[in-house]
Amino acid sequence: MKKNIILIGYMGSGKSSVGTIVSKKMDVHWYDLDALIENKEEKSISEIINTKGEIYFRKLERASLTAVLNKNESYILSLGGGTPCYGDNLEYIHKSGATTVYLKADIETLTERLFTEKSHRPLIAHLQDKAALNDFIRKHLFERGFYYNQAKIKITTEGKSPEEIANEISKELL
Repeated sequence: MKKNIILIGYMGSGKSSVGTIVSKKMDVHWYDLDALIENKEEKSISEIINTKGEIYFRKLERASLTAVLNKNESYILSLGGGTPCYGDNLEYIHKSGATTVYLKADIETLTERLFTEKSHRPLIAHLQDKAALNDFIRKHLFERGFYYNQAKIKITTEGKSPEEIANEISKELL
């Protein structure tokens, strides 16, 4: 039987780290939606958005999402933070029968994680200090919470290693 798990959550919440661990535990393939897009375009997400715009990127994102959802195999898929919030992506995901898992990290943790890597993240690269980043994340989480909270499984990540989070997901799926 095909078993598909889709990890959703804000950037920096651990979707990629946890996704690789869960895929090994379940012995299924792991896909990272952003990496699939970057490989197809041979450009980083930042370059795609900066040169062709966000609408073009969102169309690529939907096409890549569709390609993975239509695979005839079990898999783990880590989405970009905004993927479930655009168009009817979340409804489309739920109709696919995949189990959605929201990795919920608090604002302070996200601020600390993302501040050191903000130059690689187009949405936050322009923010100059932690206070501005914290405010940005707070606003985004408020806007995106509606979508994230529709996940079938919600995992709070505070104080847990990626391995502990992966174990928690595995237990929830039994």
